[in-house]
Parts: sequence; structure tokens; C-alpha cells
Amino acid sequence: MHKAYWKSVFILIALLIGGAFLYPSFRFYSQPLADQQAMRERRNPLVNKILNLGLDLQGGIHLLLELQTDKLPDDRPETLREAIERAIEVVRNRIDQFGLSEPLIVRQGEKWIVVQLPGVKDREQAKDLIGRTALLEFRIVDSGGVPEALLKKARELGLGAKDLRPGKMPGALEGLIPPGTELLAGKEASFYLVKSSAEMTGSALKNARVEMGNDYSGVAPHVALEFGDEGAKQFAQVTEANVNRNLAIVLDGVVQSAPVIRTAIRDGHAIIEGQFTAEDAKFLKSVLQAGALPAPLEIIEERTVGATLGEDSIKGGLLAGAVGLGLIFIFMAAYYKWSGMLANLALLLNLFLLLAAMAAFHATLTMPGIAGIILTLGMAVDANVLILERMREESHLGKSPRLVVEQGYDKAFSAILDGNLTTIIAAVFLFQFGTGPVKGFGISLTLGLLVSMFTAIIVTHTVYDLWLMHRRVEKLSV
Repeated sequence: MHKAYWKSVFILIALLIGGAFLYPSFRFYSQPLADQQAMRERRNPLVNKILNLGLDLQGGIHLLLELQTDKLPDDRPETLREAIERAIEVVRNRIDQFGLSEPLIVRQGEKWIVVQLPGVKDREQAKDLIGRTALLEFRIVDSGGVPEALLKKARELGLGAKDLRPGKMPGALEGLIPPGTELLAGKEASFYLVKSSAEMTGSALKNARVEMGNDYSGVAPHVALEFGDEGAKQFAQVTEANVNRNLAIVLDGVVQSAPVIRTAIRDGHAIIEGQFTAEDAKFLKSVLQAGALPAPLEIIEERTVGATLGEDSIKGGLLAGAVGLGLIFIFMAAYYKWSGMLANLALLLNLFLLLAAMAAFHATLTMPGIAGIILTLGMAVDANVLILERMREESHLGKSPRLVVEQGYDKAFSAILDGNLTTIIAAVFLFQFGTGPVKGFGISLTLGLLVSMFTAIIVTHTVYDLWLMHRRVEKLSV
């Protein structure tokens, strides 16, 4: 089979995959706003597959939190950086209960945390949830494991950490959960069947730290636990009665880890070992210490972005994009004729595949993101103009249509690659080191440039190849 046919099959598959990723967003945003809100409140699985809108488009709450460092406890020495990390972890667990797909929780400066909650309307509920104390529990994992029927049902419903809260099991699981147990989600998208009552809470834990290597785990990192006097007694009773069973470490209803109890531990010191990387161990230590905020968080800045502003922004962005695209289409068709119309088709495919890629990567669309999309469409036009100008030069030399196409693409390729590659490098840095809207701009710009090279170089070239294979063309319309 000619390689053009293989390319056309590949392009068709890419379009089908793109359609599959974009369809949930089309279905969701074609609903009235009231229905969209109802689907979010019911935590419809479709919501997890849509292209999310940022705070500036959807509306929501922006909070700036300050850690009260003067109230850090003296009995748990830690650096300010560690205290901020713990506070972020606690806040993230709090926010997960909203079921938001793309909340923004980042450190800013020395002791501040920025929290942006797109789509959240209840300001008081959000502030209360962030501020209250986290709950750390130790629960015994049911030795019978998760029944297959229960596991299958949970997966069918797309249940996750936000749906499986202790004491609030979904009605669809009634009758499938064994008495005295609860189904909880794990940090790594797994499920655990644990005892309904906690054996201990985080109040018994005195300290947790990362250590490297000992008799148990060689040189691998592990997490060392230290309990207070009363906690040591409780832990000894729990471990003595449950040797060779899993002990789930549950923070706010999410199982963070479930190590095996190998022996009774009576001295108040224990370790959690496993195939941990240094980052895994550090994270688990942070979770264990995050049973409560390291110090109170004070809201020093609060802004509510109205949905109306978001709708106006979307309408303005769409209008600007539509007018710009319309003018480009007219110019390309008038100046480059048939080849210009093909370039216009590539531009539409570019927009389609870019939005599909953003949906696939669960990117958040913001106003800067829309600016990035418009910028990449402009660069996609530039790539097509480079190709068409090279083809026009070859055509003026009297070469056959086949040579015009091949040499036009060959001569334009290096210029297109160089121009896009340098911009991609800049966009990657924006994504890596930027936050919020800047990061969104970097994502849309990077994906847009990759997609534009695909449509400009591969898609249009394949169309030319198929066209010239099946038609006798005397002169290329360019």
C-alpha cells in the first residue's frame, strides 16, 4: 500500500480519537447552565471528562491564605518550607471534597498559599472546609478484600475519593458492602474495604520522618513513626491483635497507604516500608504529619469572580476568534485559490485537534489559554503560507505538480520546524515555572504548535498526495 494511504488511515484514527475526547465536552456544554450545575453537584462521571474552564471563564473563588508562623508548635521542630508543604497537603485534601477537577493550590512567597476554586458558588462553605481540622485515622483493612461485585459497581459508577466518605456511602452500593465495613478510595485510584470504626486517630502520633535504610529495608527510604505514651499503648494493642493484616492510613476518608503489620510493636516506634522512592516517602511523611494544620491559616485576600464576567469573556474571545478566522479564510482562498482552501481546512482540523488534546490532558481553558490558541492558529497559517510560497516558486519554474508539492514541502520544512521549536521551548518553560493562567497559556501554546505542525506538514501533504494519485493535474492551483 502506498504510504499516503497509511498516512490517511493514521489521520483518520487521530480524528476519531480526537472526537472521542471532545464529545463529552460538547455534550456537557451544550446543556443549559442549570443542568450543567446539577451534573456537577451530582458528580456525574461525564464532568471528569470535559475540558475544564478556568476561574476567569467559569467564575469562582480566589483566596490568599497566610500561615500563622508565630503559632507553629515548639514540640515539632520543622522548617517553614515543611510547614507550608503540610498546610498545602491538608488544604488539597479539603478541596478534593468539592469534587473539583482543576483547583489551583500553590505556594506563593514565603508563607502564603493561593487557592482558586473554579465554579464554586458557596463561599462560606469553601472557607469553612479549608479552615477546619483534618482527620487522620488508622483503620484495619478487611481481610476478605474487596468483593468483585462491589469493585465492579464502584468502577461502573466512576466513584472516587470525593464520593466515598466515611459514614456516607452511595446508595447504589447498599447491600454490596459487608456489615461493619466501609469502602474507601485509595490515593492511587484503588479501593479498600476497611473496618467502619477507626483503631486510632492522628492525635496519637507524635512525629513522622523519612529515614534511609536499616535492618528492614536496606538502603531504601522508609517512614519512621513515633507515638506518644498513650498512643504507644494503643498502637501496641492494635498491632498485637492484627499481625499480618493491613493497617490503612486514612486522611480525610482517603487511604494514603496500607502497610502490613509484621509483628506487635510495643515501644511506640514503627516504620512504614515499601518500594518507596525518596519522593514517595516524603509525601507519606507529609500526609502523616498533615493530620492537622501545622498552624492556623488566615484568609488575607478574598475575591469572587462572577460567572457573568466569565460568559462575557468567552463571548468576547469567541467573537474575536471567529472574526480573525473568517478574515484569514477569505484571504487564503482569494490569494492561494484551491491550495488556500486546503490550508483553511487544515486550520479547522488544527482547532479541533487542539481542543481534543487539551481535553485529553485535562487541561484548563483560561483567557490566556484562548490567547495561546489564537496565537497558535496564527502560527499555523504562517506555516501554510511558507509551504504555499515555496510551492508557488517551484510552480513558476515550470515543474510538474508532483515536484512542486515535494520540493515545496522540503524547502519549507526546516523554517517551520525552527520557528515552532524555539517557541515550544519557551512555552515549556512557561508551563514548568508558571502558575495559574500562565501555565494554561504554556499548555495551550505547546499543544497548539505540535498540532499545527501535524496538520500543516502531514495532513495537507497527504491530501496533495492522494489528489495527485487519482487525478491528472496539469498545473497546481496555488
